[in-house]
Formats: sequence, structure tokens, C-alpha cells
Amino acid sequence: MAREFTRVGVVGLGTMGAGIVEVFARNGLDVTAVEISETALERGRVTLTGSTDRAVAKGKLAETDRDALMARVDFRVGLDALHDVDLVIEAVPEHLDLKQRIFAELDRVCKPEAILATNTSSLSVTEISVATSRPNQVIGIHFFNPAPVMKLVEVVRTVVTSADVVADVEGLCARLGKVDVTISDRAGFIANALLFGYLNHAVGMFEARYATREDIDAAMKLGCGLPMGPLALMDLIGLDTAYEILDTMYRRGGRDRRHAPAPLLKQMVTAGLLGRKSGRGFYTYERPGSPKVVPDEHTPVAADAAPADGARAVAKVGVVGSGTMATGIIEVFAKAGYEVVSVTRGAEKSATVCEAVKTSLNKGVVRGRLAETDRDAALGRVTWSATLEHLADVDLVVEAVVEELSVKKALFASLDEICKPGVVLATTTSSLPVIDVAMATQRPADVVGLHFFNPAPVMPLVEVVRTIRTSGETSATARAVCAALGKTAVVCGDRSGFIVNALLFPYLNDAVKMLEASYSTADDIDHAMKLGCGYPMGPFELLDVVGLDVSLAIQRELYLELREPGFAPAPLLEHLVTAGYLGRKTGRGFRDHTNR
Repeated sequence: MAREFTRVGVVGLGTMGAGIVEVFARNGLDVTAVEISETALERGRVTLTGSTDRAVAKGKLAETDRDALMARVDFRVGLDALHDVDLVIEAVPEHLDLKQRIFAELDRVCKPEAILATNTSSLSVTEISVATSRPNQVIGIHFFNPAPVMKLVEVVRTVVTSADVVADVEGLCARLGKVDVTISDRAGFIANALLFGYLNHAVGMFEARYATREDIDAAMKLGCGLPMGPLALMDLIGLDTAYEILDTMYRRGGRDRRHAPAPLLKQMVTAGLLGRKSGRGFYTYERPGSPKVVPDEHTPVAADAAPADGARAVAKVGVVGSGTMATGIIEVFAKAGYEVVSVTRGAEKSATVCEAVKTSLNKGVVRGRLAETDRDAALGRVTWSATLEHLADVDLVVEAVVEELSVKKALFASLDEICKPGVVLATTTSSLPVIDVAMATQRPADVVGLHFFNPAPVMPLVEVVRTIRTSGETSATARAVCAALGKTAVVCGDRSGFIVNALLFPYLNDAVKMLEASYSTADDIDHAMKLGCGYPMGPFELLDVVGLDVSLAIQRELYLELREPGFAPAPLLEHLVTAGYLGRKTGRGFRDHTNR
């Protein structure tokens, strides 16, 4: 029989602690809420009151339920007030010595059968537990911020945590309406171990001036569907908190360089630029604690106010290729009013591409997103061809052929001979060096990367990739064309993975390594990232959709260029690809899709 919890204690009433108090009290539990002083206690009371009042204002909580919730909370100063609780959860700052002192005191104060829990997101639960005489009754219960909203709880057992304690806590999570994933005590657990390497990589990308903060954040929101960009998320978490988590993960997790906090992060923390709570971090906010971003000296000039920078006029566009991406790009340009010349390797392929474009446009009509007259006009703008010579008078060529460097170089060498001077030559490569393609021509200044995302008619992002030879005119033209297409352009240098893939695929690779180490299951890892971080898909869902062979190829390119040991492809990923388990397209990847 699972134990019945009637009164619980919460130590520390900051944002997280107050949120945990609200979760318990909302679900009928009496709560003793403890702080170190009357001043801190009052801050915690204000935080809880503000949260519940907002819930009432939004219609998510009735006033009577709010009043009942507040009546269940006993605000007290000092740990002695916790002598009769069944469970106490600590939510104080992430400092091991502080937590150990608190647990030693809780061990003295709390009744012998009470469970002692920590909400730590990065510290060793085992090291905290040994400060007590009952380490078998110590467990991690890691809520996510904001606790009343986020569904995930990581239940962290040590090697000596009693199985009964784990079962009791899992039952409590169910009572609270949370989804729990039970894992062992390892640096970062699931969510932070996967999240913070990605966040730190994004800070390094910004620190190296590879892309602007706005472009990095826009790329991950629009290219991956994430709720926030990495730099905005760092500001929300708090740069000091992020630094402590990364530093702890680096020291506890095998000293992986990707978890060594980026130097810029330490500098910003030292300067007091802590994110939203201080009013300034990677962005500047209206006031400390405000979510509203205000312009500062790094804010880019609005697109409509920016000078044209010598952008060339583009009226006619050539698209080379016959795959899904080429088909989508043809549709995008034709709907935006451009004359389009579609070039494939034969009449049969041209007919197939034409039919695919018609089918897609017809779907838009059926769904009420496109008028029949607009569909007909878009189709009327496309010329179907099987010869590159028909690109002699276009203003822009977009190449979307197979991802093989030799094929692309040969194509660009031909385009160099055929196309008129001043034409922008663009490649849609997602992983190959754009400069290699550019140097196959006699006009590398006119070559740029235009990385559309699949499906091109739907995805709003385009990565504009400049090489060291790309001219300002060419970059400006690419940005202007993206704007005319209704796409958001983010500008970056010619480096493996550009922005999105460089940040996304190491995270996916880390998830595979976590599974490979038998730390957790694919289902629990997916749950952790969807429910704990708000990701639209878990890493294994996404890998099966993208294709394990595609993912492995991108990860190999990243590893070969950056030579970062942590980027080495996970052996499990390589084995699955070798076995032909490539994801949904073959019916099996990390999951079996044959009966779905």
C-alpha cells in the first residue's frame, strides 16, 4: 500500500518553491511553507498570491478554490515547523553545502518515517543524502518551472533510495496530475543534460559573432518549432542559474567541454547581467522581472527601415532539381509572383514535378488557403524544362539537387557558363560547405546559401549562408528575396550545420547516447523533453521523422568539421543505420512504425 501524504513541507519560497507549494495545495494537501526570515516569507507569500490571482483572472481557478488553496498553506519561519510533515521538499539555491546543511537539520527535525526530497536540477542527490542518517529515505523530485503548469517531474533515485520511497513518490506525482519519469542520480538528469549542452552551444555561437542573438533565437523557433529561442530561454532561466548548472554538469559529467560554461556566460554573470530578473541579459527588458523586451544598442534596424544595401532586382528565378525540396521551392516562388523556370534531368521528371506542384496547390484551394484564380496564376508563371540553357536570362538560380558535393560543383560550373553576369547563384545545401560550391565558378561573390526547410511552402525560415567570398550585394539580394517570399531570413556564416542543424543534431545525438547507456527509455526521454521543455516532438520521435541516415550524415559532417569529441556520432545511431532501421520511411527506427 502506498503511503498517504496529508501534510507536506516546502523549504525555500522563491519562484520554484512557491510554485511547488501551489501544486501541493491545489491538490488538497496541507502545506507548511518555510523560509529563513519574515522578509523572505513575505516575498514567498506575495509570489504565491500573485500566481493564484492570475489564475483566477484567466478563469483557470475559481475564487473559492483560490481561497481554499491559500487556507491550506501555513507560512512559517524556521525548519522546526516541519516536525510533523510526511514529506518535505527543498527548493533553495543550487549550492551543495547549503543543501547539505538543510538536510542535516531536516534529519534532526522531521519524524523518522518522513521522506526528504530535493528539487535540485543538477546537484548530486546522493551527495545531499549522505548529510542525513536516513539516505534510503532521500530522493530527488525535480519539478519544472513554472511548477503549476509544467506536467513533468523527474523522480531521481540514488543507489540506496528505498523502493518503497520511490513508489510512494510516483504515487504522489500521479495524485498531483504530473507525468513522472524515474531515473538514477546522474548529472543533469534527463532534461537538463540534453538542454544545457544545446544552450551553451548557442551562447558560444553568439559569442563568436557567428549570428546575431535575434537570428539564433528565430532560427530555433521557426526551424524547430521550439517555444523559445536558446538565448531568450537563458534569460528566463537566469544566467547565474544556467552557469551553476553547466559548471556542475561539467564537473560531475566527465568534464565534457560542451558543458564548460562559455566564457561570455561567466562575464555576464560577473557583470550582473542575469537575464529577466536583473532587467538585462542577452536582451534588455522593460524592468527587472519583466518579460517585455525593449530595444537596446544591439537591436537590429527594422527591415522596412533598413537601406537596400544594393540588393539586385529579381523577377525571374530558376530552380534546378526534382525532389521534394525543389517542388516546394517552385511553389513558393510561383505563389509569390515570380516567373519560375523549373529545370530537371528529363521530360519525365519535369512532368512528375509539375504534377506534384499542381497537387500541392490544389490542396491549398481545397483547404481554403488559396483562391482558384491564384492557383491558376501561380501555375501559369512556371516554365517546365529539361535543359540548363533555359536559365540564361534568369536573375536568381536556386539549386536543390542531391546532397553530393561533386554533383553540386559540376552543376555550378555549368551555371557559371550559362547564366548572365550578376545572377545570384544559390544552393539549398543543409550540410555541405557553400564555399566549395562557390569556387567551382568564376564568380564566387555571387554565390550564397539559401537553406529552405521542409516543407518549403509551410516552413517560415530560410538560412542565408554567406561565404567569405559572398558580396554584400548578393547577401542583400538573398535577404530581399526571402522577405518578398514572406519568409524570415536568418544570416550566418558558412560553417557545418549553419545555425539550426549545428544546434539541433548534437542534442539529438546526446539523446541517443543517453538511451545507449541505458539511463532511460526512449519514451521517458521523449516525455522529458516535450513535457519538461515544451518541445513539439521528443528527440526519438524527431529522429524517426528526419531519418536516421540523414541524421547520421549531418552529425558526421559536424564532427569532421568541428573535431569536438562530444560530437562523435553515437554508435547506436550508426548500428541502426547499418541495419537498415532508418525511421518512418523504412517502418522502423527507434520505434516500430509498421503497425501505426
